[in-house]
This record gives sequence, structure tokens and C-alpha cells, in this order.
Amino acid sequence: MIYYIGADHAGIAIKTFVKELFEDRGHEVIDLGPFNTNRVDYPDFAAKVCEAVLKNEDTKGILICGTGLGMSMSANKFDGIRAALCHNTFSASMAREHNDANVLCLGERVSGYGTVESIVDAWNNSEFQGGRHAGRVDKINKLGSCRI
Repeated sequence: MIYYIGADHAGIAIKTFVKELFEDRGHEVIDLGPFNTNRVDYPDFAAKVCEAVLKNEDTKGILICGTGLGMSMSANKFDGIRAALCHNTFSASMAREHNDANVLCLGERVSGYGTVESIVDAWNNSEFQGGRHAGRVDKINKLGSCRI
């Protein structure tokens, strides 16, 4: 599996940690930045990761900011992206199993390294169950083009 990863200045440490976790587990990780703690805007890196996931079939993304909130809000603006902000293993498993989340969002300021490792493993080791959930995911995907 190929994962695209990005962060803002508040997610650099966890980004490096998560990248190493995935690589240690045999996955390819493409780091889309940033590469230092200079202030940047999270929507810019959410866009980079989401565009890469949408252009490259069978890939997933990981986005990290201080809380994960800004990244998840930004990522979910992209049609076809189902970004899940996860602070625990149950949410991470359900995001994959029931919602077919293709982007995992994490918050460096709210989750420690041990928790992040557990979340990453739960998300990575879970698979979409399909069945009754497939229709719901289709409905989510159709919402992307809704306008009031």
C-alpha cells in the first residue's frame, strides 16, 4: 500500500513518527511536507494529500495538524475523500470498516505517541466491510457535489 502523508507546522513530530511506523510495517510513504516547523496553512497540505490520493488508485492519506480538526474539515471538501479524525482505536477501525475512510486525520496536540500508534494500527489493519455500508458510502460520495 502507498500512503501520502502531510501535516502543518503543529503536526511535524507525529508526521515523522507515523511515517516511520508505516515504513516499518512495509508500506511506501510519500511525504508531501512540510519538512520543518515554520508556520504553514493546513488546507494547503490537505489539498496536496487529497489530490494525490484521488489521482492514484489504491492509495490512502494521512493528515496531521494540532487537533486534526482543520485537516479533516479541509480534506472532506474533496469529492471522493472520506477523511476521518480519529482519537481512539474504535473510531479508527469503524472509519475503515463502516465508512471506507481513505484519509486518516490525527491531532499531535491531543494524542500521544502510544495512542497514535494504536490508532494507526487499528486503521491500517481494518478493511471496509461493504454490504449495508456500501450504500451509505455511496450516499456520502454523492454529497460531495451537493449545493444549496
